[in-house]
Amino acid sequence: MKTFLHVGCGPQTKIGLKGFDNDQWKEVRFDIDKTVNPDIVGTLLDMSKVASNSVEAVYSSHNIEHVYPHQVPIVVKEFLRVLKDDGVVVLICPDLQSVCDAILKDKLYDPLYETPVPIAPIDILYGLRAALEEGNEFMAHKCGFTYSSLLNFFIEAGFQKWIGGRRPEDYALYLIACKGKKSDEELRNLALEFLPGD
Repeated sequence: MKTFLHVGCGPQTKIGLKGFDNDQWKEVRFDIDKTVNPDIVGTLLDMSKVASNSVEAVYSSHNIEHVYPHQVPIVVKEFLRVLKDDGVVVLICPDLQSVCDAILKDKLYDPLYETPVPIAPIDILYGLRAALEEGNEFMAHKCGFTYSSLLNFFIEAGFQKWIGGRRPEDYALYLIACKGKKSDEELRNLALEFLPGD
């Protein structure tokens, strides 16, 4: 069985996570918030409770935007450190280009899509207002990305191969970054396994 580190898991488990929602993957839940009962309590900036070269994958959905821009290289290097040599990061985060398109149309507070609460551009830029209003300051957003800027952080950290891009319909960026070399066919198979389809 392979192990993936689910960073910034919140209350979520691997159920419903494309590619990880099966018996081949063991999930280790990692979060800063003790109230969500993670397996490991820690921060993106200090993942020292996770051993080096210990997991086959890191899954990160909508949490890298919760650190400041100057801290992003620290986070990405921590991802690289904990991965085994053939490991991959599967990352999803907001796509600021898509969000800015909505803002240019003067829709800063207009809902773009529904979760348990409506999500507007203002929430994507600065953090989920409903959670912040309840005092959950972990939900504040401190930076943001275009696909090229996100990818550059991974290239500079030493990741060898990657596949991904923008999905404007989701207002999201998707990236699979590989610690070691992969063939084009291997990258395509990873995309099919972990990324949303058209």
